[in-house]
Amino acid sequence: MPRQVDYYFSFQSPWAYIGHRAFQETASTFNLKVNYKPVVLVDLFSETGGLPLMKRHPVRQRYRMVELQRWRDRRGLKFHLQPENWPFNARLADGVVIAATEAGLDPEPFMRRAFAAVWEDQLKMTDPATLIKLADESALPGKQLVERSGSEEISAAYEKNRQDALAADVFGSPVYVLDGEVFWGQDRIELLADALKSGRAPYRSQV
Repeated sequence: MPRQVDYYFSFQSPWAYIGHRAFQETASTFNLKVNYKPVVLVDLFSETGGLPLMKRHPVRQRYRMVELQRWRDRRGLKFHLQPENWPFNARLADGVVIAATEAGLDPEPFMRRAFAAVWEDQLKMTDPATLIKLADESALPGKQLVERSGSEEISAAYEKNRQDALAADVFGSPVYVLDGEVFWGQDRIELLADALKSGRAPYRSQV
């Protein structure tokens, strides 16, 4: 049985986008089963003591912009620091991932396209037609998944992901949870790889 990792993210998050390719490479290298768990970021922030971007001190906002540029270069990406149509309500796009997983389909090709659509192509991700096109281009049944995404059942699964996140001590995006150990941020992917390579027991908080 392959080891499993819970992958908490939202298409709202530039850091999830920046780390997505590196994380998938790590998952492939170590033959991980990835449990894709999109979450509502604003809820996680408010419930765990964080602040939405616009409410953070200007010093923190300025540093964030510097970090985005550093990691854009480090990961070999080309994207807009402040893309059009962002921020946006990610509910429908995130729900497509849940709907795909529910149907036994691999959502990763859609995720790859959707992240690029936000940060590189500056598409309107609240538009169902845009999401259908992205899913179709990912060899997934776009119309079926987008229609399913809007259902009450997917909303309930989205809420369950939020509850799971809080129970697992998740407070942002992206977060990778391996055997109960939380790796917060795409800059922790290398530490995740180290843990997998060493086979060590998970670290636990002493608090």
